[in-house]
Amino acid sequence: MFFKKFNHRVFDYTPRFYDPDRDEEERRKRKLQFRRHLKVKRKKLVNPFVLFLIFLIVLYIYLKLQHAI
Repeated sequence: MFFKKFNHRVFDYTPRFYDPDRDEEERRKRKLQFRRHLKVKRKKLVNPFVLFLIFLIVLYIYLKLQHAI
C-alpha cells in the first residue's frame, strides 16, 4: 500500500566474443579452485591445548565465584 514494489532490472547484453570451449574450461577451473579452497579451510582445527586451557580458565572462574557467594 505505502511501499513501492520493486522490479528486477532487465539488461540487454550481447557478448561480443564467445568461445564455448573456453567457457567450459573456465568453468572447470573455477570449480576446482573452489574445491581446493574448501579443503584448505576444513584443515584448520582448534588446538586441543588451547581448548584445555580455556576449560581450565572457565573452571577456575566458576570455582572462584562459588566461594565468593
